[in-house]
Amino acid sequence: MIRTSIGILVCGAALGLASSANAEDDSADLAKQLANPLASLISVPFQGNYNQGIGPAEDGEQVYVNVQPVVPFTLNEDWNLISRTILPVIYQDDIFPGAGSQFGLGNTTESLFFSPSTPVNGIIWGIGPIFYVPTNTDDLLGADKWGAGPTGVALWQGSGWTVGMLANQIWSFAGDSSEANINATYLQPFVSYTTKDQWTFTLNTESTYNWETDEWSVPINVQVAKLVRFGKQPVQLFAGVRYWADSPEDVGPEGWGARFGATFLFPKK
Repeated sequence: MIRTSIGILVCGAALGLASSANAEDDSADLAKQLANPLASLISVPFQGNYNQGIGPAEDGEQVYVNVQPVVPFTLNEDWNLISRTILPVIYQDDIFPGAGSQFGLGNTTESLFFSPSTPVNGIIWGIGPIFYVPTNTDDLLGADKWGAGPTGVALWQGSGWTVGMLANQIWSFAGDSSEANINATYLQPFVSYTTKDQWTFTLNTESTYNWETDEWSVPINVQVAKLVRFGKQPVQLFAGVRYWADSPEDVGPEGWGARFGATFLFPKK
């Protein structure tokens, strides 16, 4: 239900190319901020994902791209508001016998984090609401349910390392009464290391517990990213693999999957 993009305000000179040394310093700072889901940095990730082994015959496949704009707002000198939207564009095939293939939009999640503008005892944190919106264009691409609940994130950064946890809980409150209710907890512990030449190595899990069915979905992700520039536009390219340690029997993915994509950065001026 989420990604990671987590504040440190970037000055307008972050895009300046006055000297190669300054450009490298700015790029290193941007790469560090990308590991922080609460950074005061506008970013638009396009996160591609591939899963396989879906369904009772384990021959279903799914490819989806999460469009995940992250937009920070300064409320006052003490507080920021960070908006994070996730809209999936999905293609899937044969997820159960006779299902055929589907292509379209999945359901949208919108998270709002209220976060102190400066770290507290070295800890960066944010809390707020999360909303689940049925934007699905096919019944097999998402539940026709409205949902909401709390979300929060806390992390520490130092010496190139970022360590933290993002979590949320969603309950459905309206929608198609013939569909199962939503009562799901999402947990994303993460650790990453960013080098001085803007490489970032990340390990996380994006685990969901379904309280209605008492089942876990636990993908373990390993990812490598590199910050580059196309002209003056900073972009982080990333790719990695995932392994499904657990998933709902006869429904969820199995085995290995992949993640890939690009994040476009727009430092605040």
